[in-house]
Order: sequence, then C-alpha cells, then structure tokens
Amino acid sequence: MTGPLALVGGGEFADPCAAFDKDLLTQSGASEVLVLPTGAAYEHPQRLVDQAVSYFESLGASARGLMVVGRPDAQAAEHAAAVESARFVYLVGGSALHLRSVLKDSPVWDALIRTWNDGAAVAGSSAGAMVLGDPMVDPRGGAFTLGLGLVEQLAAIPHFDEWSPEKAHRVFQLAPKGVPVVSLHTQTALLRAPDGAWSTAGAGKVEVFVDGQRAGLDNLS
Repeated sequence: MTGPLALVGGGEFADPCAAFDKDLLTQSGASEVLVLPTGAAYEHPQRLVDQAVSYFESLGASARGLMVVGRPDAQAAEHAAAVESARFVYLVGGSALHLRSVLKDSPVWDALIRTWNDGAAVAGSSAGAMVLGDPMVDPRGGAFTLGLGLVEQLAAIPHFDEWSPEKAHRVFQLAPKGVPVVSLHTQTALLRAPDGAWSTAGAGKVEVFVDGQRAGLDNLS
C-alpha cells in the first residue's frame, strides 16, 4: 500500500489543519516532516519553512526545509536521497507551473514516488495539491494541462472558496470528460488513506465534480 496523501486547499501550517496533519504523522510513523518550498521559490521560501518548523513543533514533531527551488536542485543526488529517506514530505504552495517544471522527470520526484509507495505521507497545499494530480488546472487561464500525476485522473482546485461562480463555471466547462475535479476550501484537505479510501477534514468544504455536476467521493479512484 502507498502512504497517506493530503491535498490541501491552501493556508497550510495553521490550527485548522492540525487534526489531519497529526493523523498523517501517526499513519506514516514520521517524527520529522521534510518541507519542499519549491512552489514558493520566488516568494520567500525560507519564511514558509520557518512557519512549518514552528507549526510542527506544536504538534510534537520536527520539520526541516529541503531547498529544492530550481531544476538543478531537483537533479541533485543528495536531495533525492533526503526525500527517499523521509517519512513525511510536504509540498508548499506558490507557483504550480514552477513547481511542476522543477520536479517533472527529476530524481527528487522519482524519490518522492518511491517513498510514498513505501508508506511515507505526502501532502501538497495549494500549488502542491494541484501538481500532485493529473490533469492540472492551468492557473494562467483555467484550461487543463499536465500535472505530475502522483494521483491520476484527478484535478484539484485549491482556494475554491475565493473563486467567483463565473470562474468555476468556466473551469468545469473545460474539464476533460469524466475526470473528477475536486474543489478544496482553504485549510481543508482531501485525504487518501493507505488502503485507498478517501475522506475530508479541515475548516471548510471539499466537493467533487464530474462533467460539471456534483458527485461523491466514490467517484475518486
């Protein structure tokens, strides 16, 4: 079985996320969280790492950053080794397109897949949640593009509580036929257990849409 997975709608490392992050720590057996601030490469990545360190300390765990902020970093053997040995890897928010371009077909990404398949927890917030699925909503215009596909045939929309109805309608119209599109409110998570069961947790709502119509979690594979 894979490890647990969390797709978070943004606003990570805050009290409303504590319950599901504690569960991820417990399920994975992790005492340390490895934080990849890749998506925030141009937005003070160290600030998010520092926030993560303080937050996970309050949950009884430690955290440290792995500064994979550019393509050469994702190619480095020592960074891939750090990811593969981690029991909980967290991809923060920021630019989904930058995050995808840095990690795609890289040793660090291959290591993340291996450690997840070995039972480690993986969490992605905002941009991190977007890239873990495939297809991915293109933030430049709402059409769909390729994600990294840790979970295939699933597209995640973070910060959905901040979207206008018009923007949401356009994205649902452009969604590939039959592909579940999951809307995530800020500080809210779609969770996949090691046995493949899906659930939700956090401050807001998670909804699944297929062909523009509301559907249940049982539509997720």
